[in-house]
Amino acid sequence: MSYVDGFVIPVPKGKIAAYKKMATWGKKMWMKHGALQYFECEGDDLAGMPECANFKTMAGLKPSETAFFSFIIFKNKAHRNAVNKKVMAEMTAQSMPDAMPFDVKRMAYGGFKTLVQG
Repeated sequence: MSYVDGFVIPVPKGKIAAYKKMATWGKKMWMKHGALQYFECEGDDLAGMPECANFKTMAGLKPSETAFFSFIIFKNKAHRNAVNKKVMAEMTAQSMPDAMPFDVKRMAYGGFKTLVQG
């Protein structure tokens, strides 16, 4: 079964173009080093379902923000660790931007083992 790194990221609506530029660069980095798939998904219908929490509440979105649901797919956890090690080494060797197009402290991240896949 595959392994997934997942992110929920509040992004100011006025910084979506900058976020897309950063995300496109990120996709190139992760795919170059062996990730199987890379997704950056902009919130479109965040109202939620009856009796369920929604991304607006969960991410503490302000009216001027939207949420990105992003994920990277790997063969397994060992593959993820190897790919991320290469990505981090390359990122460390490059000069990183002074400012990110979102508040990094509000980003949620986790690694997920796949239970059901289809």
